[in-house]
Amino acid sequence: MCRIHRLSFVEERPYLIRENMVVLWPLLLYAAVVVILAAGTLSLSFVLGERHKEPSTGEPYESGIASTGSAHIRFSAHFYVAAMFFVILDLEAVFIFTWAIALKEAGWTGYIGALIFIGIFAAVLIYTWRIGALDFGPKGKNILSAYKKLKR
Repeated sequence: MCRIHRLSFVEERPYLIRENMVVLWPLLLYAAVVVILAAGTLSLSFVLGERHKEPSTGEPYESGIASTGSAHIRFSAHFYVAAMFFVILDLEAVFIFTWAIALKEAGWTGYIGALIFIGIFAAVLIYTWRIGALDFGPKGKNILSAYKKLKR
């Protein structure tokens, strides 16, 4: 029986191996640089950092400054409204930026959809402004009347 010597896959098509080979050395180099920088930063802060121990240093969240009161303070609901408003504006900006990036692919349909989104957002903003949900301080008329009294 005659055996036919067949070349291995690598010997037959070496170009396929080079194309499909995953190059990992840049990733490993990046990981090594990150570890070295993190270790260096921690080492330098340990060597160069201040060494003091005062009675209030160990207190939470104060960084060595004596506490002035309780951390359990009641906040006005306006702070929560401001926080929600900030999150909503951030999400709106994300939607508009993604629309702007995909403008060519979205075409007129995407443009009209973005206009509808911005229109609804503007209508809600005007509504919340009109009902007074965005008033966080004293009324503007009160400020103007106090200013006029000061000028006299």
